[in-house]
Amino acid sequence: MTDTIADYLTRVRNAIKANHRIVEIPASNLKKEITKILLEKGYILSYKFEDSTVQGTIKIALKYHPISKQSAIKSLQRVSSPGLRQYAGSTELPRVLNGLGIAIISTSKGVMTDKEAKTQKVGGEVLCYVY
Repeated sequence: MTDTIADYLTRVRNAIKANHRIVEIPASNLKKEITKILLEKGYILSYKFEDSTVQGTIKIALKYHPISKQSAIKSLQRVSSPGLRQYAGSTELPRVLNGLGIAIISTSKGVMTDKEAKTQKVGGEVLCYVY
């Protein structure tokens, strides 16, 4: 597999379309950081890292609205890919849905959202958009 982040986003997207409560994903440090961001921004309920295999897995509990049964995540979109990396400086970081969504950026100071990167004045690779 060449693009593990796209696989991560696709697994979450497919689980949401199938109305699953929990999705299991092979772990990596970058995926763990993306999962932490999704939790602190309120897009998922919880997560659990399991190191039972060599690589380990991430179990993510997806968040749904109690009445309408709609997911908190409306869209997950991969921006940068291994074939075409998308970089943005601190001044030209993208705004997702006019500030309502988040862009996850991989910077020299770690993985963070677009708003955090703007306040710290760092740019980096734009991994994905979430709203």
